[in-house]
Amino acid sequence: MSQLTGKIAVVTGASKGIGASIAEHLAAEGASVVVNYASSKSGADAVVKRITDKGGKAVAIQGDVSKPAEAARLFAETKAAYGKLDILVNNAGVYEFAPLGSITPEHFHRQFDLNVLGLLLTTQQAVKLMGSGGSIINIGSVAGSMPVPGGSVYSASKAAVDAITIALSKELGPKKIRVNSLNPGTVETEGLHASGFLESDFSKTIEAGTPLGRLGRPEDIGRAAVFFASDNAGWITGQTVIAAGGQTS
Repeated sequence: MSQLTGKIAVVTGASKGIGASIAEHLAAEGASVVVNYASSKSGADAVVKRITDKGGKAVAIQGDVSKPAEAARLFAETKAAYGKLDILVNNAGVYEFAPLGSITPEHFHRQFDLNVLGLLLTTQQAVKLMGSGGSIINIGSVAGSMPVPGGSVYSASKAAVDAITIALSKELGPKKIRVNSLNPGTVETEGLHASGFLESDFSKTIEAGTPLGRLGRPEDIGRAAVFFASDNAGWITGQTVIAAGGQTS
């Protein structure tokens, strides 16, 4: 039997990149998955098709999780589709870098509203459907503990994710719900390719400084998420795991 047979999972921001890989890896281990998306229906539908073509179960549900009403609807539709929830992966997020002199309220709120408030709103709704043994996995970033120039706001939002993880692990522990952070390093995603970052000198510096000698791939994070979602991590909560090939600065 697969590790997650009979489990129900919601993965936010799962229409591409890391979120898509997590959704597909959870489904491959037997979970029925809600592929959440904010705007890319075609991307989410493609993820669902890849899962169902392999015999898995998945549905796509739209919702901008930074908006309370849409976050609530996401979980109402999850309940209607599957009746319960065992796993929440808070993956939806945005990154935008700017030097101090260019930071605006819009720059700040765009990242904090999704990366922090959205995470809290989804978790708030998710615990209403979760029973004993639930697992919440917050996707943070090495930027939270290893900030870079121009990343003040983004790094602060991801440091907040780590703090929230610890606080919620203590709050939800009595309900036997585990909460952990999984913090990727630089991962080769569609967005990173489109941005041109992978051709930059900074990208090459990161790769050269990574002990395992390469950047991450979405499947690296997907496999780690399966561990945190499974009973193999049943005695682990309130922890932050950096998945960055050994990068330390």
